Amino acid sequence: MAKATTGVPRFKIQRALGIELPGLGKAGALDRRPYGPGVHGNKRKKISDYAVRLKEKQKLLYHYGLREKQLVKYVKASKKHSSGIGKPWMEIMLTTLECRLNNVIFRLNWAPSIPAASQMVSHGQIKVNGKVVDKASFVVKVGDTLELTEKGYKNQNYKRSVESPRLPSVPACYKIEGNDDAKKAEMIAQPIPEDIPFEYNGQLVVEHYWKVK
Repeated sequence: MAKATTGVPRFKIQRALGIELPGLGKAGALDRRPYGPGVHGNKRKKISDYAVRLKEKQKLLYHYGLREKQLVKYVKASKKHSSGIGKPWMEIMLTTLECRLNNVIFRLNWAPSIPAASQMVSHGQIKVNGKVVDKASFVVKVGDTLELTEKGYKNQNYKRSVESPRLPSVPACYKIEGNDDAKKAEMIAQPIPEDIPFEYNGQLVVEHYWKVK
């Protein structure tokens, strides 16, 4: 069974959180057992307010393939930026996460999961504005164009994603041209929180990180 960056099987993660996270890849985590893992997973439990907030934060961690230290860095940077422009820091952070190169490749349906997209990036199979970029955390900006290298178009992850996209549609902030063997995409607007492909409660994440400065 495929595993997330933590080494925990992806289906177990999604069952524990009670939600499918598209970034982890294959759908159907909740089809057979729509409850938490373990022998007591299907019993109702009373969980604390802290645990509720923690789950919302974990959705972001696991979907985007981040570690806690990475997410905290995004929180701090977003709070700093927020104070200068008067925009909610959570909205700033979500937009930044959606603009990470590995996520963009996934949202374009060029990879079946964010880990698969990260692998394609690290192997030098993605071009931004005509130049190979091999850093998954690279932030794509409005006006940037994206395409695959020759090896990228031959990558089985790409071919599989084209044949059977993980998500039904590409967000309106992207424009795609060309055929399956020579696609080119452009970010024509910033992604918005509503583009995120799973349910989450941003306010609970804000409450979880309220002490972080």
